[in-house]
Amino acid sequence: MFKLGLIINPLAGIGGPLALKGSDGEAIVAAAKSRGAQPRAPQRAIEALKAIDKPNLVTVYGFAGEMGGDIALAAGLAFEAIGESSTPSSAEDTIAAARVLQQQGVDLILFAGGDGTARDIFAAVAGDFPVLGIPAGVKMHSGVYAVSPQAAGEIVRRLINGQLIDIGLAEVRDIDEARFRQGVVSSRFFGELLVPKEGRFLQQVKSSGREVEALVLQDIAADIVESMEDDCLYIIGPGTTPRAVLDELQLENTLLGFDAVVNNELLGADLDESALFALVEQYPLVKVIITAIGGQGHIIGRGNQQLSPRIIRAVGLDNLMIVATKTKITELEGRPLQVDSNDPELDQSLSGYRQIITGYHDAIMYPVGLASEEESQ
Repeated sequence: MFKLGLIINPLAGIGGPLALKGSDGEAIVAAAKSRGAQPRAPQRAIEALKAIDKPNLVTVYGFAGEMGGDIALAAGLAFEAIGESSTPSSAEDTIAAARVLQQQGVDLILFAGGDGTARDIFAAVAGDFPVLGIPAGVKMHSGVYAVSPQAAGEIVRRLINGQLIDIGLAEVRDIDEARFRQGVVSSRFFGELLVPKEGRFLQQVKSSGREVEALVLQDIAADIVESMEDDCLYIIGPGTTPRAVLDELQLENTLLGFDAVVNNELLGADLDESALFALVEQYPLVKVIITAIGGQGHIIGRGNQQLSPRIIRAVGLDNLMIVATKTKITELEGRPLQVDSNDPELDQSLSGYRQIITGYHDAIMYPVGLASEEESQ
């Protein structure tokens, strides 16, 4: 089941048709309403949600009423309220909704608005949580929006259906409306948000259109090594993809076991569960690099049982780094990655849409499911 967070700025775009150069501020909204202007965001959000062709696979979460519930129900989707907004809604409501949705563990926050709304989303979740904008505002300088409501809906539809969608950072920008009304365009950079992107799925290709595996493994390894933090314990799991990280560091490695690295030095090789847990207790910051078994898609519980539930809980779910080539993911034909840790509660926590590192500064969102569900089908 895909958990979709939904946030609607009901007033987004209200000033556009009247040439008010934006919709920020109570005075502008009041002026627009007095002249009969209607918000654009609700209908554009409904258009996006109607692209979802398997409504039984998605539940929408958000604030009740015009900020979420009314729109989800109008699109024929199941909805669960996680709160209510003030009347009229405000930027504070958008920020509060985004934070609650993140805590709720939704797979993606879909929001409708303009650059001001994107700033509010950024203030709530920064750049480490997947979001996607439905364009509905007057000012649209940010790169976090789909090109149209239908395009936003198509991206969400593909995610729900288990298709490969690239994910990466995009800029949040906004202009000074007061100066804009004086004829001065002054765009300011506020930060970046993590957004799913429709784009080419395969990189490092031959003329046959297939990935060159050796080059892709080098790219994945280079990306991870570049991001490695000082004094952080890196537990590197079995498989050729994680092994590429150790090759990049020019360290000896265990193809079918777990190795530990700190500050680019090998701390231990072919470690068992007890040895791994002892190291985890010594270091305040730990990251675990794992991959999927080709064809099966298991990331936990097949060939890496040394990574026990207590280790995963101690490390934290956000510190699990999943790596795989796009060819390996494509061969799953839409089936989710699998977890089977022998701890049903932990398995449930691990399920959902997660980021998969697939190349150098290249990642996708892909579903993780429960092995018991897959095997029962």
